[in-house]
Amino acid sequence: MKFKNRVRGILLILALCFTAAPAQEIYRLDLETSILLAKQKSIRMQILRQRLEAAGYNLKATESRMKTHASLDLTLPQYTETVKQWEDSSGISFYPVRQNTMNGYLNLTQPLPTDGSLYLRTGAQNFLDYYANDRNTQLTSSIGLQQPLEAFFGFNNNRMNFRQAKLNYELSLKQMKREELNLVYDISQDFFTLLLNQEKMNISRMNMEKQQEAYNIAQSKYSAGLIREVEALQMEVDLSGAKNDYDMEKVNYAAQVRTFKENLGITLADSVIISSELAYSIVPVDVEKAVELAFSNRPEIRENEIQIEMQDMAIRRQRAEGLVSGTIRLNYNFIGVGKDPRSIPVGTTFDQTWDNLTGRPGSFGVGLTATVPLVDWGENRARVNYARTVQKQNYLQMEGDRMAIEREIRTTVDRLQSSLRRLQLLEKNVLVAEKSFEISRQRYANGEIDSQAMALERQRINTAYNTRLDAFITYKLLLSDIMRKTFFDFEKGRAVE
Repeated sequence: MKFKNRVRGILLILALCFTAAPAQEIYRLDLETSILLAKQKSIRMQILRQRLEAAGYNLKATESRMKTHASLDLTLPQYTETVKQWEDSSGISFYPVRQNTMNGYLNLTQPLPTDGSLYLRTGAQNFLDYYANDRNTQLTSSIGLQQPLEAFFGFNNNRMNFRQAKLNYELSLKQMKREELNLVYDISQDFFTLLLNQEKMNISRMNMEKQQEAYNIAQSKYSAGLIREVEALQMEVDLSGAKNDYDMEKVNYAAQVRTFKENLGITLADSVIISSELAYSIVPVDVEKAVELAFSNRPEIRENEIQIEMQDMAIRRQRAEGLVSGTIRLNYNFIGVGKDPRSIPVGTTFDQTWDNLTGRPGSFGVGLTATVPLVDWGENRARVNYARTVQKQNYLQMEGDRMAIEREIRTTVDRLQSSLRRLQLLEKNVLVAEKSFEISRQRYANGEIDSQAMALERQRINTAYNTRLDAFITYKLLLSDIMRKTFFDFEKGRAVE
């Protein structure tokens, strides 16, 4: 009975462990599905999406700044009990104070395109003096305008801030698209590196099998006395070397699989099966079109344009600091006051206050403050000249970037066309090497060539397989590279979305 209970306990623990373990997923991937998976799950893309989201929030905040804002100021209540000092011609005296204040004010503010603001403030106040045993009430409404003078001839801060927020958001979009294409290239590189390791592992396995076949033939010949012992021993050494090469390729493949999983954003426990199809299509790329697309789409060009526009804003802001600045203030106020003993209901007092407000004419206020720079010994002029010098550097940088982009595109297209010709040539080389190896294998079986000649044939066919594989991967990576450099998919004939 005890034994059965122990067995049940062990089975229960194992069941819980397997239930808690994360489910292992199997991914069957080609290049396109690998890229889609990386866009969804990779940490890199998640960070980029967060950056774009942050830029969107910043733009929304700047847009919201230009809308009407409302706030409510409340004092509920403010009770004061203290002793205050009074000083007059008869001397200094002290008197007790016990007061309670309650008030509420509604504030409405509307920013204006001219960098000023229109505001409305209205509210009520109830003031109780317990020692004087009276109540004071007040109703106020005020509408006003504040307008900086420099916005008319110098610098409009609201407009510039909004423009900067839009430029930053556009820049974030461009940067995200560029990083997304960089991710596509990096995942393509990881995919083809994994494919390279997989194919090298397969080639090593095929080489080991062929070496095993040659070893078996050599042993049969040695047993029949057709070859010397040293030749049979050499075949055994070659077989050991082929097995060791196969083991090393398996280790390299496993390491690259782990790297590939990490960059995709999946767990190391998941399984990955990649398509080993080595087919390709001939993709014509017009170099002039590629250069034009790069100039239109590359974020570096737009970044330079945005930097130039922002520096123009900085120049205007700095120049405005040397001009007359000031503020125009206009306001129109309605005020009503009332006073009653505390025994009178508060509603009655506020009725009197309202009557006082409607019977009292509104009060008007206007003000102008100005700051006029007189002498700064050329400080602001020097700062403006410094900002203009930085702007000249920005123009030079943009011109240099355009030259670098054109050189980069032309070089990449030349390499792409050269790699295609090399790939087509090496495919023919593989066919020749395979036919030559089959002929040599038959000749070795017939005793027409020795093991050394056979080893050279094996080396030749392995080299043909590997060089063709390298050329294929180089061609596919160059296609991905030209896509990220032009924001255009020449294989599908469409712009990158």
